[in-house]
Amino acid sequence: MGSVRELVRWPLIQAPMGGGPSRPELAAAVSNAGGLGFLAAGYKTADEMAAEIAVTKQLTGEAFGVNVFVPYAPPVDRSAVERYLAQLEREASSVGVGLGPADWTDDDWEPKLARLLRDPVAVVSFAFGCPSRDQIAELQRVGSQVMVTITAPSEMELAAERGVDALCVQGIEAGAHRGGFTDEEEFDGYGLLALLGLVRAATSLPLVAAGGIMDGRDIAAVFVAGAEAVQLGTAFLRSPESGAHATYKEALADPAFTTTAITRAFSGRRARGLVNRFMVDHPSAPSAYPQINAATRPLRAEAARRGDPHHMSLWAGQGFRRAEALPAAEIVDRLVAGYCDVLGAR
Repeated sequence: MGSVRELVRWPLIQAPMGGGPSRPELAAAVSNAGGLGFLAAGYKTADEMAAEIAVTKQLTGEAFGVNVFVPYAPPVDRSAVERYLAQLEREASSVGVGLGPADWTDDDWEPKLARLLRDPVAVVSFAFGCPSRDQIAELQRVGSQVMVTITAPSEMELAAERGVDALCVQGIEAGAHRGGFTDEEEFDGYGLLALLGLVRAATSLPLVAAGGIMDGRDIAAVFVAGAEAVQLGTAFLRSPESGAHATYKEALADPAFTTTAITRAFSGRRARGLVNRFMVDHPSAPSAYPQINAATRPLRAEAARRGDPHHMSLWAGQGFRRAEALPAAEIVDRLVAGYCDVLGAR
């Protein structure tokens, strides 16, 4: 990514949040305000992704990006998955729904790449892995800059070797799924500042900092630590342009929800969200993504329909309490003003 500063007025990226929040209205509003809006292609077909790109292009003439999930298929303990699904069957039936099929899919991987080559966007970012060198080169050939999410220094080397333009460095503070290459629990995870320092010392690639960033002071801190841009998701969740469900938005401000934690309960992959009853009741879900995510989809949808926050995946970063219910453009303005205030105080 030569530099985010070459694409936008402000080096602020609205994180791609799958499942609804990052709809065209939000991406366009952030881009129109001088940041870089992002669509989340995860959980959508290639046709649905293309339709959202078309709508976003109608809403803004500015640069925006699209995030795609790299297919992820590690070995799965089928007996552990079956035991977990048996637990969930009882829970789903108690609210009148069944579980979805616990199937693996590649999330329409090849068709999405083909669409992005035919209809390029300014930036294509990836989570859950790194595309091949050839796939990255093809996207760059049509004018897209390519960014890959990493959560550990060891992942940097592969991404750099394959020719990415930038790295999204995601700290453990970040909301939603861990965007790195594995779902292992060999370590609790790196805090953002520690991870930035380790990666900055090992590469000259542009770094985009993600995880717990909510205001101008946070932005100043990661810029000093070596980032050239920031990516914020939770900060935009309560905006009117966000497609997050109303119950989800209300939970972010509800004093009954006091903290976040990392769980596999909803999806079978480690993700950070508001601690609700479902997370507490299912502390030992096996690693099986996207199978468990597909299985719990009807349960989560019914909970949203009922306005029940305790059976919804309320993904949020550790700074969630500072999220404000403001228009996206105003959030961008406040972030920039806050950062400039920090600079003026130095």
